[in-house]
Amino acid sequence: MGAPRLSQSTSPVRGAGLEPARLLAAVEAAVTYYRAQLEYAAGPRTYLAQRGLGVIVQREWPWRVGYAPPSWSSLTGHLRAAGFTPKELVGAGLSTRTQTDPNRLIDVFRDRVMFPVRDSAGHTVAFLGRSGPHAGRDVPKYLNNPQTAIYNKRQLLFGLAEQQDRITAQWTPVLVEGPADVLAVWLSYSHSRRAGSVALAPCGTGLTDTQATILRELPGAPQGLVAAFDSDPAGRAAVDRAWHLLREPRYPGPLMAAEFSVDADPADLLRRPHGRAQLRAALQRQAQPMLDTVVDHRLARLVERHPGLLEDIDGRCAAVRVLVPLLFEATSPDEAIRVGRHIVAHTGAGVDTVAIAALTHLEGTLHTLMSHFYRDGAGHGQFRGSMST
Repeated sequence: MGAPRLSQSTSPVRGAGLEPARLLAAVEAAVTYYRAQLEYAAGPRTYLAQRGLGVIVQREWPWRVGYAPPSWSSLTGHLRAAGFTPKELVGAGLSTRTQTDPNRLIDVFRDRVMFPVRDSAGHTVAFLGRSGPHAGRDVPKYLNNPQTAIYNKRQLLFGLAEQQDRITAQWTPVLVEGPADVLAVWLSYSHSRRAGSVALAPCGTGLTDTQATILRELPGAPQGLVAAFDSDPAGRAAVDRAWHLLREPRYPGPLMAAEFSVDADPADLLRRPHGRAQLRAALQRQAQPMLDTVVDHRLARLVERHPGLLEDIDGRCAAVRVLVPLLFEATSPDEAIRVGRHIVAHTGAGVDTVAIAALTHLEGTLHTLMSHFYRDGAGHGQFRGSMST
């Protein structure tokens, strides 16, 4: 039997018009079902143990990780038998209709380790499904819950509800890629510790303005924030996006970035000998200012496109002109000086080259501002008259 084709829903939000309490009840029942399935799923249990996350198999709370079996409609059948209607299951993002037979429901998640997502009130509203180690290359690593009337992935951070004790204790926020990284950071600290890092992750999307606002308002925000993403292109882009979203409005504390090698994101570090200590060190002592990392990323992209760029003075000057606008994103004169030195060290250009490029950029910015000022109707005579009043 081939894979059924899924129908395309015409409703912008699943579950709109349904009773939210019923949708929440359906998701909660799915948490219980997935958790029970994990108890008998040797492969996923072994996989979690190999990732250094074996403790969450034995301990249900606070994460309640489970497993969605590979059959097409095991969860759907279980919840239908429990009294939930097809509309409620589709509305909760747990089931979907097939294109060939709209009356047939199948599970949204199959053969995945399931991470429940909780809202600010502590209700489970959705799931992030992680594919197993033997999934094909065309299978996405993470499958995000569809948007529903009770779940908007752009407005939640994974791990926020589960770590209120550490958040209230003003632990330093760490922004990571996904739920496995959140759990890795959580496990790297013993319960007896009174301070440390608390990891949070976007729910299957890039960091949003709403999520950035949540991060700014955390009790530990004045301690700073560490971005800890993979070192691949997607991870570098995530750090750059975090910088641009968190610097304006200005974040309460210093913005930092943790550097990982290609095969050593937070979840991977946890598996290594002394991995917990290594992970704590990467997030604390070894992190560098995020703006320096953004400079490094921009320069790396330039060199990838033009491998010989830094081999002669013209190329180094061209690189400086691309990098120097980042000087003006610094939050203080001291930071701007440090970034300027960083550009000098990494391009091989002279201090005078960076200074001239900065002045040229500033002049260009002022010229653009004045052009917009006059173009928008504030002519020279009008401006002069306002000055004389």
